[in-house]
Amino acid sequence: MNTDEATLPAGIHIGRTALTVSNLGELADFYRDVVGLAVLSRDDTTAVLGVEGTPLLILEHDPDAPTRHRSGAGLFHNAFRVPSRAALGDALARIREHWQLGGASDHGVSEALYLTDPEGNGIEIYRDYPREDWPRGDDGRIRMGTYHLDLEPLEAAAAGKSGLPAGTDVGHVHLEVSSLGAFSEFYVDSLGFEVQTDMPAARFVGAGGYHHHLGANTWNHRTGPVSGRGLSWFEVVLPDTESLAVIRERIEGSQCSLTETDPGFSVTGPDEIQVRFRV
Repeated sequence: MNTDEATLPAGIHIGRTALTVSNLGELADFYRDVVGLAVLSRDDTTAVLGVEGTPLLILEHDPDAPTRHRSGAGLFHNAFRVPSRAALGDALARIREHWQLGGASDHGVSEALYLTDPEGNGIEIYRDYPREDWPRGDDGRIRMGTYHLDLEPLEAAAAGKSGLPAGTDVGHVHLEVSSLGAFSEFYVDSLGFEVQTDMPAARFVGAGGYHHHLGANTWNHRTGPVSGRGLSWFEVVLPDTESLAVIRERIEGSQCSLTETDPGFSVTGPDEIQVRFRV
């Protein structure tokens, strides 16, 4: 990564996300049976779920954690990206068999299913359209939207698989924030994400031309920091140690404090949301 450049490299991606939960068993079973993640490890305090041995979701048990306050910032949804329409069709079948579909949309860049877990955390399961087909405006920015998604072709595409396939990852994390200005100051100005799309009271930022690795909105008028059940932290994975060093330098030059973790470091950003960085 060129240290003179202000933007993040194309090779970044979202790694793991972590949720604070009050009922570890119920949530682990939900993400296994409904979402389709495999339980990679589980004890009295933590469950690690993922695909093909790769951790994607950490459930951290805190039986005394209060329900997220209605004013508190935090998670709007975790977005699990599947590699094919067949996998999305299988996800639709699982949701209909075991749970309740909350919504479905065509965003121009992707087609997505929405649901909510038993403790109120939002979930998106989606697949991208080919990048060359993403709509763009005259300014080069991606034009995302929210349009009707016909579920019948999705049902027909299902392959009958019981879980999420190899190639599934966390495509993006969508946050509820108290200020889009503070969100942009940290994630764009300090870290180097690029604004891809603006919508009313929402902003979507990414790296390497991706439609968004992070979303943020103020739709529900959150005014306080993250607390209680829900988002604990999420992880940004850099492609090499040089890129990680650049991010460290940027954070050390900002007003945010940095904490060493194994194998990287973390920072508490706006609304006291913890972001972890590693290679």
